[in-house]
Amino acid sequence: MWELPPRLSRMDVAAIDRFEAGRARLASLAYRLLGSAADAEDAVQDAFLRWQAADRERIEVPEAWLTKVVTNLCLDRLRSAQARHERAAGAWLPEPLLDGDPMLGPADTVERRESVSLAVLILMERLSPVERAVYVLREAFSYSHAEVARILDISESASQQHLHRARTRVTAERHRGGEADPASARRVVEEFLAAATSGRTERLVALLTDDVTAVSDGAGLSTRILRYRTRERVASLVQGGFKPTQAKRRLAGGTLAMHIAWVNGSPAVVAVVDEKVVGVVAFEVSDGRVSSVHGIAAAARLSRVNEFWHRHAPDAPVISAW
Repeated sequence: MWELPPRLSRMDVAAIDRFEAGRARLASLAYRLLGSAADAEDAVQDAFLRWQAADRERIEVPEAWLTKVVTNLCLDRLRSAQARHERAAGAWLPEPLLDGDPMLGPADTVERRESVSLAVLILMERLSPVERAVYVLREAFSYSHAEVARILDISESASQQHLHRARTRVTAERHRGGEADPASARRVVEEFLAAATSGRTERLVALLTDDVTAVSDGAGLSTRILRYRTRERVASLVQGGFKPTQAKRRLAGGTLAMHIAWVNGSPAVVAVVDEKVVGVVAFEVSDGRVSSVHGIAAAARLSRVNEFWHRHAPDAPVISAW
């Protein structure tokens, strides 16, 4: 009869429970580092296998050990040839997550909310893997520089330097006013959607900040991510995307319903056909206007949103037949 190797056979219920107690935190860390829910789940599962095979009696602080393992598994993925190619080719966007998804982790501080926004996940692509890890560990998980140094096998001074460079690079492109309260942000998005679908170009432009940006995956039809600047170009993109046509309905697979939900901490329009999410357009709202637009419709980036959509108990659609 086949038997487990001696070390694996010692995997008791307590060891499994200890790992599972920290799984959500580890997945939240991996998602921030990788920007992909599927890759984050893979990294956490790989960490479980290492936990399973480890001599756990010699691990003094399991949480620290697992954090180090997951962080370094993520760094290996970020440094891989495939990841470098995908990101260098300009075809990468983060995978959106509905608010309430445990992979987003706690949102009790501005830093934690910022670290998981689609805008910051995209900006973190400009960082080196180590800079990204230092930024996430410090900003989202509040590890000290001494702890970060131990996790990444670097000096404390190196951790401080990496954090300084990361903050500089992220904030240089991060133009935001104060955080909008949810009710105000929703009203702005509702008005924006009404202007976009009705063809009211002047009102649509007025709802955009002077430095607005837009990013789209072209519904998965483009090999590169599409990026737009200036209010007029973004307004044109949005109007073209939100204008209903029979061709778009055929592409989507039927008549769409438009819901407003929260995605990665931001208000978003979620397009649904026959209870399936086919597109997400997330907005950042600053001082009563839209400062960034992120459109994601490639099916590969929407699997986890679809998994959680009905658990989310969505509100009634703002447009029931687009």
